[in-house]
Amino acid sequence: MKTSLLRRVWVLLVASVIGFYGYGLNRLRVTGSEHIPPAGGVLLAANHISGFDTVLLPAVVLRSFPLQMVWAPAKEELFRNRFLAWIFSSWGAFPVRRRRDVRAGKHLGELLKSEKVMLFPEGTRNKDGILGKGNRGVGKLIYDHRPTVIPAGLQGLNRWNFPGLGQPGQISFGAPIDFSDLFLLEDCKETHLLIVERLMAAIAGQLDQN
Repeated sequence: MKTSLLRRVWVLLVASVIGFYGYGLNRLRVTGSEHIPPAGGVLLAANHISGFDTVLLPAVVLRSFPLQMVWAPAKEELFRNRFLAWIFSSWGAFPVRRRRDVRAGKHLGELLKSEKVMLFPEGTRNKDGILGKGNRGVGKLIYDHRPTVIPAGLQGLNRWNFPGLGQPGQISFGAPIDFSDLFLLEDCKETHLLIVERLMAAIAGQLDQN
């Protein structure tokens, strides 16, 4: 997807500020970023425990891949305020309706051909840090578009406050998940569930990393 250099520089500047807050003022630790491919359609799938997730995860990725974009679907309520809508959109977020959103689904599919996309398969935040169930729609998305899927485990960020100093947190990226056997199965609900279950197991595996 074509994105202007000015926009990419803007995103990198914002990511640098957020990164300084995470790494410099707090104690964010990141492991496994070498697993993220430099190019191609990539789905970064993580557990969702805090509002910090949505800004720290892209900032961490952009630290390894400056001037790239990390796109992300976000609930449409966040875009009701025009100023906030501009901020979110400029950084790669786009609105999605809570019920089935065909237009957003098509946009996600186009992005996954060549871009990095951040997604929280649980579909909601679990502030207690306990991993919930994945949404079957994510399994369908992976089956249809077959991006490289990188699981990410986020820990400790649900205990962060803003502003805050010296707060510990961790983001752990895993190796790409192999779905090749499941892609041979029929395109149906059962297959999509198997895919998302494997995805959630991979995310759980990253949460075991210390």
